[in-house]
Amino acid sequence: MLMTQTRDPIVWFNQVSLADIDKVGGKNASLGEMIQHLAMMGVSVPTGFATTAQAYRDFLDQGGLSLRIDQLLDQLDVDNIAQLQVVGKTIRDSILAQPFDSEFIAEIEKAYQRLTSQLGHDFSVAVRSSATAEDLPDASFAGQQETFLNVQGFSNILIAIKKVFASLFTDRAIAYRVHQGYSHEKIALSAGIQQMVRSDCGVSGVMFTVDTETGFDKVVFVTASYGLGECVVQGSVNPDEFYVYKPSLIAEKKALLRKTLGSKHQKMVYTPSGQAENVKIVPVEESLQQEFCLTPEEVEQLARYAILIEKHYNRPMDIEWAKDGKSNQLYILQARPETVVSQKNQGVERYQLTGSGRLLLSGRSIGQRIGSGIVRIIHSPEEMHQVQAGDVLVADMTDPDWEPVMKKAAAIITNRGGRTCHAAIIARELGIPAIVGTNYATQSLKTGDSVTVCCAEGETGNVYEGKIPYQIDEHSVERMPPLAVKIMMNVGNPDRAFDFQRLPNQGVGLARLEFIINRMIGVHPKALLNFNDQTADVKAKIKERMAGYADPVDFFVQKLIEGIGTLGAAFAPKPVIVRLSDFKSNEYAHLIGGARYEPQEENPMLGFRGAARYVSESFQDCFALEARALKYVRDEMGLTNIEIMVPFVRTPDEAKAVIDLLAQHGLVRGKNGLRIIMMCEIPSNALLAEEFLQYFDGFSIGSNDLTQMTLGLDRDSALVAAKFDERNPAVKALIHRAIQVCRAQDKYIGICGQGPSDYPDFAHWLIEEGIDSISLSPDTVIDSWLYLAKHSSVQ
Repeated sequence: MLMTQTRDPIVWFNQVSLADIDKVGGKNASLGEMIQHLAMMGVSVPTGFATTAQAYRDFLDQGGLSLRIDQLLDQLDVDNIAQLQVVGKTIRDSILAQPFDSEFIAEIEKAYQRLTSQLGHDFSVAVRSSATAEDLPDASFAGQQETFLNVQGFSNILIAIKKVFASLFTDRAIAYRVHQGYSHEKIALSAGIQQMVRSDCGVSGVMFTVDTETGFDKVVFVTASYGLGECVVQGSVNPDEFYVYKPSLIAEKKALLRKTLGSKHQKMVYTPSGQAENVKIVPVEESLQQEFCLTPEEVEQLARYAILIEKHYNRPMDIEWAKDGKSNQLYILQARPETVVSQKNQGVERYQLTGSGRLLLSGRSIGQRIGSGIVRIIHSPEEMHQVQAGDVLVADMTDPDWEPVMKKAAAIITNRGGRTCHAAIIARELGIPAIVGTNYATQSLKTGDSVTVCCAEGETGNVYEGKIPYQIDEHSVERMPPLAVKIMMNVGNPDRAFDFQRLPNQGVGLARLEFIINRMIGVHPKALLNFNDQTADVKAKIKERMAGYADPVDFFVQKLIEGIGTLGAAFAPKPVIVRLSDFKSNEYAHLIGGARYEPQEENPMLGFRGAARYVSESFQDCFALEARALKYVRDEMGLTNIEIMVPFVRTPDEAKAVIDLLAQHGLVRGKNGLRIIMMCEIPSNALLAEEFLQYFDGFSIGSNDLTQMTLGLDRDSALVAAKFDERNPAVKALIHRAIQVCRAQDKYIGICGQGPSDYPDFAHWLIEEGIDSISLSPDTVIDSWLYLAKHSSVQ
């Protein structure tokens, strides 16, 4: 239903739609659109009404105010911070001093009485700004105007509306319009008066229907914290974060991919009526900080709403939501087009450090770029004029007031904030690397320090001492030349999966489970299975690691599920071959609580590892946890592209024992399409290939260990490292045999060792031998692909 063409100063949300952006602004038009079209599908949006853009224009036309504003803005240089501050304050003061006319006041009072009849007398509203150039697909205007929460009573609503009108001329809003190329006089403001959801005693946050860092569009990214949502939006808390996989959710499978516990140390709540401020910040109890503030079921329900909204708008969306602490109901408060990653071209831009430096601190990375410069610590907006072009801006937190100087910075670092706060959104729009939620940036760094800010190493952003050199590689990957072999990737870090999937590939040839265990868990599985037997010190370390999880064993299994699931989802439906853990005893011993459970071996490389470990009685309870996680990802999440690889199988008897053990845990070859691959990395594997292949669906050649075992070299010894070469004739003879036997039996044959990444001529030889796939390090994929296309013929 379109809004009728009248000069009425107010209109109800359910009377407007996206066709009315010029009348009630992007935010209010979107609220009306959802109420009209998505409420029937279960998406709950709080009721309310909006003042019209025409009412705003009529207000400014009173007494020539509009003309005076235009004159002030015509003479303004927005890059002159001091001048911007003076002009902005002058305009805002003029708006606040001008009274509303009687007709406008009467219409607001009539609408307020209608709300009272619907909601009762005990209610409050949010008064939000909605600009006619806001929430468009090419510009977010995120946080440029003000919002006022917990507004109670008719007179206070009038005051808040006038403050909203004035907020069109905050310093940040004026500067943002100029930088985005929008004319001031062509933009009008609508105030949305919306029923408050009682998230002050509940939970709230923001969600995106794409990954905000990579643009991966098969996930919903949800952030959540206690209390009103302003703390999340402003970046004053580090929220919990969740990823939900859309295809699994649509298929009615388990869809929560991963979750990260935020500190959530404070929240915004209501103040008692009659106080000067409507809201206040209070600390969150420590026990609640150590829990996720949403259940998996609630996260998935929010993701369902997000999918419905995205489908209706037919574009990636940025959505604010709230959970009412009284009713436990989930509401959608706002929805606007996502305007950053969805606007990027489809090429691959990759930043990479080419040097090293001392790590100073870490936080959540925003973007995937690198920047370096001199630290400039800013404690308040009054100090913004100190920021010089190329500085690294460091602050407790930033908000959109800082936008005029943020564009000068080479990088931004904050103590507080999550990946969906205003500072993060603006940093992405400006293409500036930022690290938020470091906790101690303003204490650890000093003005004048030279630092490098690296957001190119995954979800964790790192700040290094000094100016470290880096390189930028740009590639167009829309049309890669055909090859006679499948190019797969070695990907161990789930943090990089959404990024790496953008590279040309046919899946993951090697995903190391030990990488997930080491990075995401860090505790020996025996120490978790026998938690009560650990020392007080070990227990304390484990409890710190497992915060937010039900128990130690659940922590281990869930983290494996998160890592495996993220890799599987990123590359689906392409195969992701997950290698079972292949820690050596000395590596296991370095995990928390591991020393008491591992033998002291003279040569761990040849000792208690791989298949022999899995089938041993002492380790079978640990192996069961790995199997449990793999089964869950395949069966409960529906990620049947996950395949299993067994490393270091010395004999056919070990091969049979492992296959039988996997079957006992419900992982049966061929069931639900499961393929089980064996690492061909011991000379006996190639020499007895026919016998090993009775138990497996193919081989993946581990050229690193195969070279070591064939040539009798310790690859970790600098004394003999120069003789380590996968192209040695003896190694190639074994690889040749493995390939030929697999081809004769029509079974999979690939390679996942380092050799093809280091030596393109070796990769070329493998293609000539008839290998099915070559799995490369992500940083070598494009160059190796182009080299092979140039030197190979497509069969």
